[in-house]
Amino acid sequence: MPRGVLRLNAAMFDDYLKFIANRRCQQIGLPVQYAGATNPFPWMSEVLDLKKEKNFFETRVTEYQTGGALSWE
Repeated sequence: MPRGVLRLNAAMFDDYLKFIANRRCQQIGLPVQYAGATNPFPWMSEVLDLKKEKNFFETRVTEYQTGGALSWE
């Protein structure tokens, strides 16, 4: 992505990878490798940092309606 796509470019991804590397190092008790690295994609952390407490295949589906319960009016 030398010219960028949708305001995303290679330099931003480089910053993001350094930010993630720092987080992973901290999680396993190692020192930060890239001082001052920041997250250029805060929205990505919101999506990826969700705690997945349920296994999708072990839960019951309760959010869907059956065909007989739908209103076609």
